[in-house]
Amino acid sequence: MERDESDPAVRKDEARVPFDVVPNPDTQVDQGVDEKAVRHSRDSDIDRPARSQSRDEESGMTAVGEDTNEKEFEVTWDGDEDPMNPRSMAHARKWVIIIILSASSLCVTCASAMYTSTYAQLEKEFHCSRIVATLGLSLFVIGLGLGPMVMSPLSEFYGRRPIYIASYAFFLIWLIPCAVAPNIATMLVARFLDGLSGSAFLSVAGGTVGDLFPKAQLSLPMAFYTAAPFVGPEIGPIVGGFINYNTSWRWTFYVLLIWSGIMLAAIVFLVPETYHPVLLRRKAIKLRKDTGNLAWRAPIENMNKSVFRTVAWSCVRPFQLLFLEPMCLNLCILSAILLGILYLFFGAFPLVFENNHGFVLWQTGLTFLGIFVGMVTGVSCDPIWRKNYNRLVTNNGGVSEPEFRLPPTILGAILVPIGLFGE
Repeated sequence: MERDESDPAVRKDEARVPFDVVPNPDTQVDQGVDEKAVRHSRDSDIDRPARSQSRDEESGMTAVGEDTNEKEFEVTWDGDEDPMNPRSMAHARKWVIIIILSASSLCVTCASAMYTSTYAQLEKEFHCSRIVATLGLSLFVIGLGLGPMVMSPLSEFYGRRPIYIASYAFFLIWLIPCAVAPNIATMLVARFLDGLSGSAFLSVAGGTVGDLFPKAQLSLPMAFYTAAPFVGPEIGPIVGGFINYNTSWRWTFYVLLIWSGIMLAAIVFLVPETYHPVLLRRKAIKLRKDTGNLAWRAPIENMNKSVFRTVAWSCVRPFQLLFLEPMCLNLCILSAILLGILYLFFGAFPLVFENNHGFVLWQTGLTFLGIFVGMVTGVSCDPIWRKNYNRLVTNNGGVSEPEFRLPPTILGAILVPIGLFGE
C-alpha cells in the first residue's frame, strides 16, 4: 500500500527519523543517505558489537548509534580480518614487534642493574661513598615507578607508538650525560630522568601484546614479553662485570647507548601503531573521506576526557587502591619485599664474593646466573598457572574470582625464605 505524503501522520512519523539512518533490506534506501556509507554499515554490522538501536515500526527504518539524536555511525572493526585491525597482521610480523618491544624492555631493566658494576670506579673517580654511588640505582628505580603513572594515560589519547618513540628517545638522550658525567651529581640526576623516560616499556608495551593477539593466542607472547623485565636485572651485572673489569665505567653507558640506539631505530621503522581506539579513529577519518558522510565517528572521538584530569587521576588511583583495598596493599608489600631482596643482592654479592672469596668483578657478575635461571624457570611456569586458573574458572561456572590467581604467589612466598635461609 502506498503512503499518502500529504497525510499529516505520515509527515510526523518521517520527521522522527534521523538523517543518518540505515534502512532495512525490505525498504528502499533514502536518497538523502550516502549509499556507500549505508552499504558499508550494513555489511559490517554482522561483526560489530551490540549497540543501542531504535526501530520506528511505522517507517520501517533502523537508526544506528548510541543516541539517535546524535546522527552518528559508530566505527568498529569488521572482525579480526579487517585490514586496519592489528590482529590481521601476519604472524611473523607480530612476533617481530614482540621481540623488538621485549628487547627494548630488557635494555631498560639491564640499565638499572648494569650500573651496579661501576660502583668501585665511581667512588675512586668522583671521591664519593658507596652509599652516594648507590643512589644512582635507587633514583633510576624511582623513575621506573613514577613514569607509568604519566605514560599509561597519555597512550590512551595519543596511541602507543608516539609514547614508545618519545620515551625511548629521551631514554637514549639521558644516557649521554651518564656516559660523560664530570661529577656524581650529574650522574644521579641523569639516572633518575633516564629511569623516568624508559618506564613506558614496563607499562605500555604489555598493552601492545594484547592489541596484536586475541585472548586464545595471548599466553605465549605475553609470557615472552613478561620475561624481559624479570631477567634484565640479572643480565645487567653479568654484562656489566665483564665491561668494567676490562674497560672504564663509561663504556657501560656507551654499550647501553649503542643498544638503545639500535632499538630506537627498530621501533621507528618496524613497530606500527597498535592501539585499537586510535586505529578506529583513523578508520573513521578514512570512511568520512571515502564516503563524504561526516557522520562516521570512532568511539575515541566521542570521548569527553581531559588529558590533565586523566593523568591526575592516574596519579591518585594507585594510592587510593593501596589505602582502600587490603588485598592490593598486601600484594604490593610482598612485591616490594621481593624486589627489595633482589636489589639488595646487587650490594651484598660484591661484599660476600669479592671480600670473602676473592672474586674479581666479572666473576661476581656471574654469581647472578643462579637468580637468572630461577627467573626463567618461574616465567616458564606461567602456562601451568594459566591452565590452573582456567580450570578454577570453569569449576566456578565460568565466573572469575581474584583469589584464583593467588596459587603461584602462595607457592612463591613459601619458596623465597627457603631460598634465602636454606642450606
